[in-house]
Amino acid sequence: MRRILVVGPSWVGDTVLAQPLFKLLHARHADLALDVLAPPWTVPLIGHMPEARRAIVSPFAHGELKLAGRRRLARELAREGYDQAIVLPNTAKSALVPFFAGIGVRTGYVGELRWGLLNDARRLDAAGLPQMAERFAALALAPGEALARPLPVPELRVDEEARGATLARLGLRPARPVVALCPGAEYGPAKRWPAHYFAQLARGLSADGHEVWLIGSPNDAAIGGEIAGASGGACRNLCGATTLGEAIHVLASAQLAVTNDSGLMHVAAALGRPVVALYGSSSPAYTPPLSPHATILKLDLPCSPCFKRVCPLGHFNCMMQLAPDRVMAAVRSARIA
Repeated sequence: MRRILVVGPSWVGDTVLAQPLFKLLHARHADLALDVLAPPWTVPLIGHMPEARRAIVSPFAHGELKLAGRRRLARELAREGYDQAIVLPNTAKSALVPFFAGIGVRTGYVGELRWGLLNDARRLDAAGLPQMAERFAALALAPGEALARPLPVPELRVDEEARGATLARLGLRPARPVVALCPGAEYGPAKRWPAHYFAQLARGLSADGHEVWLIGSPNDAAIGGEIAGASGGACRNLCGATTLGEAIHVLASAQLAVTNDSGLMHVAAALGRPVVALYGSSSPAYTPPLSPHATILKLDLPCSPCFKRVCPLGHFNCMMQLAPDRVMAAVRSARIA
């Protein structure tokens, strides 16, 4: 058995985009035990990926060094006898545990002062690998080997009994086709379509015969309440009412999702849901939903993508000029699952 430890990303969406790497590793190693070292908030997501044997919780908050804690964790992991570690984040801190654990092959991009911590350090060809998922997937290959395309797509596995239990707990008994709206984006407000646009869309969807559910984290509860109130009761606000695992079950119960460029966008795509994805400050050239059922809406203004958390020009035209009528038309044109 070959044993590989992947040091996973810190973001939900990036974790979904790592699944093609997991699939390529299994394709190359017939008898593979693949473990993922991950922050607590992505662990439920990894549980839906059949390629991962288990998720190991990384107890370190963002930016924490905690050398003694990293050495303790490394001593525990050293007992597993990993043949290789693949480090996806580009920070020096993320490479410390595999180094302290003495894992023989430690693979990753050169990144932040990581010479020595990685002994299979790759230089990133950003032009040749424009997408984040491609950059992750290339680490499954030998140095210099060309990446075959298309990539395997992310596919999350959902237990139907658990999904039913989640719907029952939330009192969700859909009698009409469900459209999920995901109004959040943890990176910042420049990636969020305006709340009053989501409310207008919810009213139109309800008039078209859909149930509308708002899905998001506790950080999205306020904007979810704003949308629900402005929609005049056209949608059910579930933002902050679910864990990530439950949000996956709820998205799996929808027929379509309308979402900002966010972690839940990638989750919905990996569940096979048709997705209408709204891009403003970010770019689908870098982090597209990896799904043949995704419709991407963006305006291609001269100032976008800027990749800023807040609009640096103050007008937010990349989202303000993306009108609800255009999004509604895209929903009506999408193939409802």
